[in-house]
Amino acid sequence: MTENTSQAVEIEQRDAAAAAAAQEISEQKAVRLAKRERLIASGAEAYPVGVPITTTIPAVRARHPGLELDTRTGDIVGLAGRIVHLRNTGKLCFASLQSGDGSRIQAMVSLAEVGEGSLELWKDLVDLGDHLFVSGEVISSRRGELSVMVTEWKIAAKAIRPLPNLHAELSEETRVRSRYLDLIVREGAREMVRARAKAVASLRSTFSAHDYIEVETPMLQVIHGGASARPFSTHSNAFDTELFLRIAPELFLKRAVVGGIDRVFEINRNFRNEGADSTHSPEFAMLEAYQSYGDYEQMASLTQEMVQNAAQDAAGSHVVTWADGTEYDLGGEWQRIGMYASLSAAAGSDITPETPLDELLSHAARLGIEVHLPTHGKLVEELWEYYVKPSLDRPTFVFDFPVDTSPLVRAHREIPGVVEKWDLYIRGFELATGYSELVDPVVQRERFMSQATLAAGGDVEAMRLDEEFLRALEHGMPPTGGMGMGIDRLMMALTGLGIRETILFPLVK
Repeated sequence: MTENTSQAVEIEQRDAAAAAAAQEISEQKAVRLAKRERLIASGAEAYPVGVPITTTIPAVRARHPGLELDTRTGDIVGLAGRIVHLRNTGKLCFASLQSGDGSRIQAMVSLAEVGEGSLELWKDLVDLGDHLFVSGEVISSRRGELSVMVTEWKIAAKAIRPLPNLHAELSEETRVRSRYLDLIVREGAREMVRARAKAVASLRSTFSAHDYIEVETPMLQVIHGGASARPFSTHSNAFDTELFLRIAPELFLKRAVVGGIDRVFEINRNFRNEGADSTHSPEFAMLEAYQSYGDYEQMASLTQEMVQNAAQDAAGSHVVTWADGTEYDLGGEWQRIGMYASLSAAAGSDITPETPLDELLSHAARLGIEVHLPTHGKLVEELWEYYVKPSLDRPTFVFDFPVDTSPLVRAHREIPGVVEKWDLYIRGFELATGYSELVDPVVQRERFMSQATLAAGGDVEAMRLDEEFLRALEHGMPPTGGMGMGIDRLMMALTGLGIRETILFPLVK
């Protein structure tokens, strides 16, 4: 059998299995719809507006740890959860109810407690996946399982579709396309949501401790700016004009600094109309912050503090454990290296801001590196990624970038041709970036004009001239340090997962 024939057979088998699964779901759905009708005909509701809950499954488990076998507590509760296990016998039926955090408790429905009519309705109408309310006494079963001996029950929400197999691992495709199923069946998915919430809360707490103010800036912008990226565009009917989904909040946050909000940050969504892979998503969560009378050195220290605090608050330690079991140490002081110095050492030749473009092109050609519309800065960064980036294991700040790739950054105070910018690398990818901000409106205009020339030459990622931003700068912006960090990538650093796993509902084709 040839390789092509083998692949064709595999595809045919997969398609046949998918068709069979779809047919089975269709049949089960028909059965459950019939149960819904019988439930309504019995005088009950398939989707009541509410049920008389008095407590939660986690609260009951916290109140009654370590009960001895076959113990009655006298604690009468009303609680609800999703049925994730169901076993019906003659006079005694069992269901395992799961709360949103994954906590479970057993419901025991007996003939003696609920009566024959209620027991028969249970057997006829209740399915895996249903949301169920039960009321009764908290007990420990003969096997020692924490349970509710049910005296009353009612369906809180009838599930028309069956749950996936709870004993089989969901495919990655199912996990990202149907995250709700992932959350139901997999503790790792629920833990990611909790860890992300803790990490974001930690970031806000760190900012608060440093007297930062959180603001919100526009997502729809007349001119996209603040980064080198291709934007999404749309049209406003109300204003009859083209608008862009923002690629960064930078230019508006700087306006806030001009206005006197000396320490400002924002956590919100950015959109870049570019490729999607294990570290990039077209829509992503971004943190940006600016500090008057700060510089990139101070922002590096703040960023290290924020990431370490987030690790402590979300994972309980600076040493985080990734999904594959690897331990990664985010503690201690992080290494700081220079881009040109580290590149020269790794390449075995001296590369500086004065290195001619032809020499860089020759060096890149020898390595098979191609750069669209090559500039000195683009070539230096590509060579650095080839030589140095793969060797970065520990968290590392890479300082001092070429001026032509960072048009919004202040020139280095000592080194010509370099700007005061750093990138933070963790786990081999860029997690954050920081700057001593360019606040001179004359130089900023010159940089914008250079970007406009690149745009006219076909560079779709070049920035556009923003007169309103320049007008704000002309009113005087104090010396300022700035930083930006992807929240999704922060979770990648803390968990070892890919970006689609760290986003609750990622965009998929």
